[in-house]
Amino acid sequence: MFLRLLLVFTIVPAVELYLLITIGQWIGPLATVGVIVLTGMLGAAFAKREGLAVIAQLREGAAKGIPPATSLVEGLMVLVGGALLLTPGVMTDVLGFTLILPWTRPVIARAIGDRVKTRFTIGGAEVRTEAPRPGPAVRPQPQSSGFDHPVE
Repeated sequence: MFLRLLLVFTIVPAVELYLLITIGQWIGPLATVGVIVLTGMLGAAFAKREGLAVIAQLREGAAKGIPPATSLVEGLMVLVGGALLLTPGVMTDVLGFTLILPWTRPVIARAIGDRVKTRFTIGGAEVRTEAPRPGPAVRPQPQSSGFDHPVE
């Protein structure tokens, strides 16, 4: 756990700083600041658009009775991707766009879902992420407790 925290809070910002300084030397400091502002604005716009699309997907799935697991994962990915795009840096921008773009997000969401399925089970049963198959509803039959017979 300590190594992960070290990576996130020390190594990643150090690499980001190095990359921004290097890019600043290539294209100039003003252009570098412009790129940072532009990716932040684009990230916010993409996050809003894709977030609204995920909400629509959740509503459509709820109307069809489809479990929301995949849509919820995609919604979280859009939220995290938007936050990463607002953070100045090259690596965070690449990861942020990867999490937000509609052609990469479903692939990553499926991979996350598969990983969660292999790590967690609910009561020993497999977690379903696809829509239920149409067919007759099976209603549970009431069970007799043994005390519901009239006394003679």
